[in-house]
Amino acid sequence: MSKTTAEEYASHPCFGMTVRKTVGRLHLPVAPRANARIRFAGNDGPRPAMMPEEALNWLDHVLEQDKPIGIVGITGPGDPLTAPDLTLRTLRLVRDKYPDLSLCLTTLGMNGAEYAEELADLGVSHVTVLVDAVDPEVAEKLYAWIRPARHTLPLKEAAELLVTDQARSVAAFKRAGLTVKVNTTVYPGYNAGHVERIASTMAGLGADIMAVVPYHPGEGVEDGPAATDLELLSEIRERAGRHIDIMPGFDECGVELVGLEVAGKPEAKVAVLPKPTRERPNVAVVSSNGMEVDLHLGHAVKAMIYGPRGDGLACLLGMRDLPEPGAGARRWEELSEILHDCFVLLAASAGENPRRILSRKGLSVLITDGEIEGTVDVLYGGGKKGKKNKK
Repeated sequence: MSKTTAEEYASHPCFGMTVRKTVGRLHLPVAPRANARIRFAGNDGPRPAMMPEEALNWLDHVLEQDKPIGIVGITGPGDPLTAPDLTLRTLRLVRDKYPDLSLCLTTLGMNGAEYAEELADLGVSHVTVLVDAVDPEVAEKLYAWIRPARHTLPLKEAAELLVTDQARSVAAFKRAGLTVKVNTTVYPGYNAGHVERIASTMAGLGADIMAVVPYHPGEGVEDGPAATDLELLSEIRERAGRHIDIMPGFDECGVELVGLEVAGKPEAKVAVLPKPTRERPNVAVVSSNGMEVDLHLGHAVKAMIYGPRGDGLACLLGMRDLPEPGAGARRWEELSEILHDCFVLLAASAGENPRRILSRKGLSVLITDGEIEGTVDVLYGGGKKGKKNKK
């Protein structure tokens, strides 16, 4: 391993183990769609993605709490390159406001070659590519579906496109000067005997390091492979290591990381919630009964406005008429003007396009089905009563 590469690993907790306890990470989940699904993935259910401005607000919030963030990664809940405009805008926002933070990305690699140079220009230094096969026939057995764009191809054809596109992307990332890690999950009976070839192929394309991780069957998985035996994993890592540097085994990574903590653990105290500002102190709510957040944003014609009184306690300030449904993007532009002093809009559901337009205007949309007053109370830093946020 060259000194330069060793230093690159040592500075990045997703690539080097020794800095995991000292360099904090925050992964921003701004990718709304996946472009493939492993047959043996668990039934975690869909998770909403943040809009870029919401993600930046979250980063602001985390840093204000003095969390030791050194790395910002773009990953989940879908693939960052299925909606590259959102990913690139998020990276640009973070780079402009926090030029000293390191940036990284995790992707399946489809469309990566087209964006490699732009990612490098934005300051992305490290990319993780998820490669579980370099042979289309193996990939065809692993994936339930692969969707290169918005249309679904026959799996055989899509698998061929996937392995070709991943190879192009790894080579393009390297030409752009990025450090590339390949993550490979070992599925016994499907790709366990194929991992050494993945290592050899990726090394030939210039990949820097590889993480070989075990498969753990998730909840709801039927007729899938057994969990990867640790002895088998060790043998596979040894064979793969003949071709490429192998990252030591690790347990904790992914979208739940906040600084040095895992967000789902009790000790983590960082909430993914927008917060009021001087310019936007209020909360807008759409509701059919005035008690619960139960209305789709697309059906709402009025919004309840909550905000702080003189004594600082939040209360209902009034009602505002919203533009009538059916005007397309113009409706959301007008709505953003009407709610110009609100930092968040609570709705039971909302489409991706209105969320995207409103986010660009500085208004976050929080999808929830909780009781209004309890949810508003939490947004202003009060107790956790009567709310059930979906994101």
